[in-house]
Amino acid sequence: MNYSPLTDADRQDMFSAIGVKSFDDLIANIPLTLRGRGLNLPQGLSEFELRGYFEKILSSGRTAGDFNSFLGAGSYDHYIPAVVPQIVGRGEFVTAYTPYQAEASQGTLQAIFEYQSMMAELTGLEVANGSHYDGATAFAEGILLALRTTQRKKALIARTVHPEYRAVAATYLAGTDHTVEEIPYTRAGGLDLDFLKKKLSSEVGCVAVSNPNFFGMVENLTEAVALTHGNQSLFLMTGHPLSFSVFCSPGEWGADMACGEAQPLGLGLNFGGPYIGYFAASHALMRKIPGRLVGLTTDRCGKRAFVLTLQAREQHIRREKASSNICSNQALCALAVCVYLSSLGWDGIREVASLNIEKACKLRDQISKLREFEIPFGGTVFNEFVVRSRKPLEPLMGKLFEKGILAGHALEKSYPELKDHFLVTVTEKKTDAQMLEFTECLRGL
Repeated sequence: MNYSPLTDADRQDMFSAIGVKSFDDLIANIPLTLRGRGLNLPQGLSEFELRGYFEKILSSGRTAGDFNSFLGAGSYDHYIPAVVPQIVGRGEFVTAYTPYQAEASQGTLQAIFEYQSMMAELTGLEVANGSHYDGATAFAEGILLALRTTQRKKALIARTVHPEYRAVAATYLAGTDHTVEEIPYTRAGGLDLDFLKKKLSSEVGCVAVSNPNFFGMVENLTEAVALTHGNQSLFLMTGHPLSFSVFCSPGEWGADMACGEAQPLGLGLNFGGPYIGYFAASHALMRKIPGRLVGLTTDRCGKRAFVLTLQAREQHIRREKASSNICSNQALCALAVCVYLSSLGWDGIREVASLNIEKACKLRDQISKLREFEIPFGGTVFNEFVVRSRKPLEPLMGKLFEKGILAGHALEKSYPELKDHFLVTVTEKKTDAQMLEFTECLRGL
C-alpha cells in the first residue's frame, strides 16, 4: 500500500468537521507560553535525497566484518546458515507479535514451543521459557527466582560472570532488602571454592557462576554444586550455549537453572541487539519461571493445539502481583535460534563447538610463544582466552586497529587488577591465515 500524505484539502475537511478555520484556531485556548517554539530542523528532503544522505553516513562507518576481529566477550560472530534469515524474514513471522489469541496464533506458538524444547535439551534441564530480552535480564530474573523460592536475602555471584550480567543483577536488587556478594577468582582464573565455603550460610539463597567463565575457562563445578545444594541454596549457571554440546550442560552439572545469552545460536552481532536471553530450569521450579511458556495440548476435538500456559493473568496486567514484569519475549529471535539449531542438528552443533575449541587452542598456543605476551590462565577453554601484554595495551590495540585488526576486549575497565590483559575470541569462522596474520602483527609490535 502506497503512503499518502495529508493534503491541504484533507486538512480543510478536518477543520470544517471540527468547526475551526485553521490549526491556530484549534489551539487558540492554549497559552502562548505552552505552545511549541518550532523545531530546529533542516529543510525537508525528498525520498531520493534522504536515501543519499543516509547512504553517505553509513559509508563512513565500519563494522566488525571490515576487520580481522577477535572480539567476543558476550557477542559472538558465528556463521549463520542462509536458511535462518530466509525463514525469519518471511512476512508471517516478521509481523507476528504477541500470541494471546491462541486459535489465531498457532504458527507463532509452535515456533516458540519448538524453541523451548530445543533449549531444554541443550541445557539439560526439564523446561525452558519462550526467551527473555537478553542474557543479562535472564540472569537477573534467575537470581530473583532463586531468592523468592528459598525466601533468603543473599546471592553469591562469581566475579567471573559477565560484568554486565552482574551489573544488571545488582540493579534489579537495588532498593530491596536483598544483597549480592561476589565470589573472587583464584590466581588460576577459576572459582574460589574456599571463599564459597566460608560465605555459604542460611542467608544465601543462590549461587551463580559462569561456565565457561568470562575468561573463557571451562571449570569443574562438581564441588561448587554440592556445596550449594548442601546449603539448601539454588545453583544458577550461565555460559556460551554452544559449549553445552561438548562439555557438561547445566543440567548435567546439577544446576537448578540455566540463564544466559542465546545470540550465538543464529543471531548476528546486530550492533548489540536485539538479542535473546535463554532461561531453563528444573521441573521443581517450572511454575515459578518468569516470562512466556508455551504448552502442547489438545482441543475439544482431540486435535493438537499450542497454548500459553502456567501463567496467571496478573503477569501481564497487575505488576504488584506478578512474579516478574517480563510478559513478552523475543519471538523472532527465538525463531532464528530454532531454525539454526534445527538446520545444524546435534552433530552439526557439536562440530561447530569443536571447531571453536580447536581454533582457540591453536591461536592460544601461537600467542604463548611470543616474547612480549603471556597466557596468565591455563586450563581448558572453549573459544576465548586471556592474554597479558608486557607492553602498554592501549597503544598496542591502536596500532593493530590501524592494521585492520580488532585484537580483543580490554579487561582493565571491568577488572582493574588485570591491567594490560585482553580477552581474545576465536569462532569457527576464523581461518588459519587470519590467525597467523594476528600472531605476526603481535610479534612485530
